[in-house]
Amino acid sequence: MPLVDMENLARFRRAAAEVAKAVGGSAAEAVTQAVDAGSGAVETPEPTTAAPKNLGDKLKDKFMEELKKIPLPMWAIVAIAIAALLLICCICICICKKCCCKKKKKGKDAKKGLKGTVDLKSVQLLGSSYKEKVQPDLDELEVNMEEDEDAESTKSEEKLGRLQFKLDYDFTKGELQATVVQAADLPGLDMSGTSDPYVKVFILPDKKKKFETKVHRKTLNPVFNETFTFKVPFAEVCGKTLTFLIYDFDRFSKHDQIGQVQVALGSVDLGQVLEEWRDVQSPDSDDKDNKLGDICFSLRYVPTAGKLTTVILEAKNLKKMDVGGLSDPYVKIALYQGSKRLKKKKTTIKKHTLNPYYNESFTFEVPFEQIQKVTLIITVVDYDRIGTSEPIGRVVLGCNAVGTELRHWSDMLANPRRPIAQWHTLQEMPEKN
Repeated sequence: MPLVDMENLARFRRAAAEVAKAVGGSAAEAVTQAVDAGSGAVETPEPTTAAPKNLGDKLKDKFMEELKKIPLPMWAIVAIAIAALLLICCICICICKKCCCKKKKKGKDAKKGLKGTVDLKSVQLLGSSYKEKVQPDLDELEVNMEEDEDAESTKSEEKLGRLQFKLDYDFTKGELQATVVQAADLPGLDMSGTSDPYVKVFILPDKKKKFETKVHRKTLNPVFNETFTFKVPFAEVCGKTLTFLIYDFDRFSKHDQIGQVQVALGSVDLGQVLEEWRDVQSPDSDDKDNKLGDICFSLRYVPTAGKLTTVILEAKNLKKMDVGGLSDPYVKIALYQGSKRLKKKKTTIKKHTLNPYYNESFTFEVPFEQIQKVTLIITVVDYDRIGTSEPIGRVVLGCNAVGTELRHWSDMLANPRRPIAQWHTLQEMPEKN
């Protein structure tokens, strides 16, 4: 080829390269092809490989420019990218686990379904090995049942606390002095987690005399230190049982019995002073103190006016006196001074019930000088149209009363003009001479 043509060809190629830079790879390729076709020269280097490289560089430059526009340092951008990748990986793992769990559940359900569809014939074909798996030996069952019963019995045993008492017997006078010293670790029966404990002391089987300690408010470890004296001839000591009943005082409902401690006098040495601790036992289910029923009433005394007001509110769990298993109860209120009856009043009769509701008020005139000399006796009576009405039980209040009755009377005197309501357990009627 002449030298002029070679120079022209080189010039055209340089022009084609410049066009490629300005326009792009496709146009440059067309120009070079045209040049090559017109000149009939030999093969030239292909510019198609350079075009993708230039495009990638442009994209990379643009990406870097966009990154530089973000107002964060490079390490922060890298950390965000890594966190995003980790989050995506965690989401993928969770989805995979859920899919696997669903497959497992479906497999279990399918197995259960297969178990449920077993026929009796297939069970018989399984033979004794299947029978041994389904039906265990009776000896093993009995052993397990005994263990469960022992565990339940230990759970049912509740700790009711302990009571410390002291006994001192005087052989010359035939008197037994019983001292309630203290109690410890009593259960809390009130909503606040505490109790208001007091102790009743009497001797079985006669129960002629009953004593009560003072109520100790909101404590589970009361200290009493109260002594009571019983007339017990030495010849009768062996057949007597000294009983301590521990109660939780409640003004507006029946007092809850916490437990009891019984001391058989024939089994202890009364030749010396006995002082010991004993665990409180659960109360008897057939408590004779509650066989007559309970009554709730309020007392109010106004010293300036000299008026004593009694409101009979209600009674519950009264003794069944009629043949049909019910009673027709009414309440008598009598005011005494010594053995002389000053006044008496009574409520209406409530037919065929053991839980009557009265809410009836009665007022007595009692001067302030005589309020400590009078006695108020409230008696629940079963009305009988044919014959005489039979008393169910009674409550005696006054300064000479004992126990909860004396406490109620004292609270009334300590809170003048204010009605004091309280539940009382009916006591047996005295024997007529």
